[in-house]
Amino acid sequence: MTLALPNPLLRSRRRWAAIAAVALIGVFPRAEPPQPIAVKGDDFISAETTGILNIEGGECFSDPAYSPRSNDVVVVYKACEERADNESFGFVHVEDGPWDRPAVAALGWDGCGKDFARRWVSREQSGLDYFPILPTAETWADGDRDIMCVVYNPDGKITRNMVPLVH
Repeated sequence: MTLALPNPLLRSRRRWAAIAAVALIGVFPRAEPPQPIAVKGDDFISAETTGILNIEGGECFSDPAYSPRSNDVVVVYKACEERADNESFGFVHVEDGPWDRPAVAALGWDGCGKDFARRWVSREQSGLDYFPILPTAETWADGDRDIMCVVYNPDGKITRNMVPLVH
């Protein structure tokens, strides 16, 4: 029986190939996987989402995310310049009456849409989009009749205050 010893030249080439691979990983960092684009409809955030009732008009905030500290899904105030996800740009007041989610949603889309068009003209010209944050049956029962209008950048984050003054 003949014992074959590894070729030292082959072993050296493998070692250099491994070193080169590690070096390339350091030079060319792995690309982050693309983040899923959130569909921001009238059910994306509600008045019951923790933190949303602390947001005032013109303030920016995060998309909802689970917080181990709160043990709940929350939105957090963020300065617009700190790459926020959303900015509140107005409110639509709904008249008192029985809770009717489809009717409240229609009022929210209509009212926020008119305010959006007054401020930014169109989605195409501004590169922005909007969605309403609705009361829920529970907050409606407690007297909540306000719909928050929110603007966001569908292609990324907000990096400054986006709400223009309306004359």
